Amino acid sequence: MIKNYIKIAVRSLRKNKSFSLLNILGLSIGMAAAIFISLWAQNELSLERFHEKGDRLYKMYNRDTHEGETWAWGTTPAILGPTLAQDYGEVEAFSRYSDGLDFLFTIGDKKLKAKGAGVDSLFLTMFSFPLVEGQATQSLNDPYNIVLTESFANTLFGDKNPIGEVVKIDSLHQFTVTGVLKNLPNNTLFEFEYLVPISYLRIIDFIDEKGWGNNSSVNYVLLKDGASQDAFDQKIKNITIDHTQTSATPSTTTVFTQPINRSYLYGKSENGKLVAGELVTVRLFIGIGVLILLIACINFMNLSTAKSEKRAKEVGVRKVVGVRKSGLIAQFLTESLLLSFLSFVLALLIVLLLLPAFNHLVQKELSLISQSLLFWFGLLLFVVFTGFVAGSYPAFYLSSFRPVEVLKGTFKSTLIALSLRKVLVVTQFTFAICLIISTIVIASQIKFGLDREVGYDREQLIYIPMEGDILKKYPTIRQELFQNQSASAITKNGAPISERWSDSWGFEWDGSLSGDEKTSFLRLATDADFVKTLGVKLVEGRDIDIYTFPTDSNAMLINQAAATAMRLDQPIGKRVWYKGSPETFRTIVGVVENFVTESPYRERINPMFIEGPKYMWESTIHIKLPAHKTTKTALNDIEQTFKKHNPEYPFNYTFVDEAFALKFARSERIYRLVVVFAGLTIFISCLGLFGLAAYTAQSRTKEIGVRKVLGASVFGITQLLSREFLVLVLIAFVVASPIAWWAMSRWLDDYSYKIAIEWWIFALTALLAVVITLATVSFQSIKAAIANPVNSLRDE
Repeated sequence: MIKNYIKIAVRSLRKNKSFSLLNILGLSIGMAAAIFISLWAQNELSLERFHEKGDRLYKMYNRDTHEGETWAWGTTPAILGPTLAQDYGEVEAFSRYSDGLDFLFTIGDKKLKAKGAGVDSLFLTMFSFPLVEGQATQSLNDPYNIVLTESFANTLFGDKNPIGEVVKIDSLHQFTVTGVLKNLPNNTLFEFEYLVPISYLRIIDFIDEKGWGNNSSVNYVLLKDGASQDAFDQKIKNITIDHTQTSATPSTTTVFTQPINRSYLYGKSENGKLVAGELVTVRLFIGIGVLILLIACINFMNLSTAKSEKRAKEVGVRKVVGVRKSGLIAQFLTESLLLSFLSFVLALLIVLLLLPAFNHLVQKELSLISQSLLFWFGLLLFVVFTGFVAGSYPAFYLSSFRPVEVLKGTFKSTLIALSLRKVLVVTQFTFAICLIISTIVIASQIKFGLDREVGYDREQLIYIPMEGDILKKYPTIRQELFQNQSASAITKNGAPISERWSDSWGFEWDGSLSGDEKTSFLRLATDADFVKTLGVKLVEGRDIDIYTFPTDSNAMLINQAAATAMRLDQPIGKRVWYKGSPETFRTIVGVVENFVTESPYRERINPMFIEGPKYMWESTIHIKLPAHKTTKTALNDIEQTFKKHNPEYPFNYTFVDEAFALKFARSERIYRLVVVFAGLTIFISCLGLFGLAAYTAQSRTKEIGVRKVLGASVFGITQLLSREFLVLVLIAFVVASPIAWWAMSRWLDDYSYKIAIEWWIFALTALLAVVITLATVSFQSIKAAIANPVNSLRDE
């Protein structure tokens, strides 16, 4: 019986090649899109969920209220982890994680840099990063031990066993390789190619293990079996407050934990609580994947029911010879499942071919081949489900034909079938139009941020990290760059201008009031020419210049937001110091206009201090390239100077405008995904529309012939055939517009600096929808309109 069903199904698919091709193409594209989204969503949902002890593994968070807003953030004092392990019996182990290490490795003549992190000795016993060589409990016990990933070990040592080998780091210290890790999985947020002990970072003064006010470390704890997270959170809530009661600036910051397996999906701070952030995006794209697949299924339903009259006689004959309705349903579902399977095979080929491009798009390393048996079983169910959904209505509809009407030739498609097809077309284009509107809104929001006046000049501005001998030889380097005219301006700073690296509170100033110490200030450092190099606008006073004014080592620039927060009408000459330590004063010498260092989508500019080098570290050099030299020549000259004075290190530089563009990476990734899937949705919808237009033109051949004989023009007939579809798409636009407006308004709620959703977005979408519809339908309409009426009016 099943074999017979399959034979008939294959015969039917061959007989209707064009419609079968449209169905297979539409379904395969819909399936491929769904598979792509499921791979991406599965990876997103599994982030940090592979750790064997994940149910007991927690990340430490702070919570505090500043200027009326309550925030939660995941950096805490470095001393927190050791204190928790020592004073609280619920803690089985702890580890801090300090990333951002980019040490220079030297092995013989080989020199290279790589991303690394500092961790405590029990890190590898807490997290499931398996060791290929070495022991998790001992690999990081000594300050000069190092653990490498397999790929990095291979880069350094080739096929040689690296255990026991020695590498030199930053031309300073010798490290012994004590472990080799499997390469990190693609569903982790951790990024490192090597691990060194935190105890080494303490030796090089990279980490502050004493201060409770320095919230710059990421702390993890492993609780013992049976320990309650809620009870533990209640006990440790005031640990920072308790340890700062006797200090000059007592803290009001509370501490709490979050399970490691929720740290990514629930990483958004909202009124001091961690709520779904990335999870919302994942759900959005899962919904898009379901909609695309549903649209492909709708195509199948529409085209199958549209061809119903062609198969009406077949159904009538089979019913007369005794085939039951259930048999007919089984036959049509078999056809649908066969078509679904063929579409699935084509979809797999599409995924395999385009997966590298998709990985580049989403910045992940996803693989179809490495998926588990459960994933493939899910895909099998997915194929069966798609086949049943796509074929359900045609099966029940076609099997319900009455043989007497069919065989007499009096059968006509019911109004229900025609109405349903119209509803399905409207549904398809409602989804498509929603995605078109969303694409335009997201693109407009990204452009809005890119076009924002940031308050400094990004053009021809580079920054260089201070590493090796650069700090020691900086005066000589600076002088040579000016002498050979490789730079028009240079400034030494505490961070790149496009990034936020430091903020502090606990300051007092001339005229400050009680409670002002809770005001938080962003912090930068400079030696000279801050305004000139970065193109920041000076409102009053002067720039810091330690070369002209040696006392400027404790001078300070403030931005306008800081002047407002400090209530200073005449800030020049005012002093600022840490509460209780007036000897640490800085003197304000100038005020600059506000400029953007944080998210360009953040409306509010935070108060900022730009300090002389006495109380701030310096880690970055900004250089303004000269106008009289080409960029290539200037960079070449600068490289020669740095190689001359810092020969052990490669010359690394970053254009500030490129670094600024990275702030839009997440929004642009979402935009590109929406564009891709909106395009697929439109394409699949147009396939269905094309097929329906072809069938409509075919079914009205005689009517068209009569109209042409009576004098109807090609334009008139084309308009007649296109009008119905155009009306359906316009109805879809009316339905989709409020839905898209609501969805995009919710999406924009995450941004304080944002566009308004204006009328032109909807007008442009309506125009696009009309053009797409006419372009799809008009081909078949014109083809029917220019056909010879003699052929269409000839008797069958």
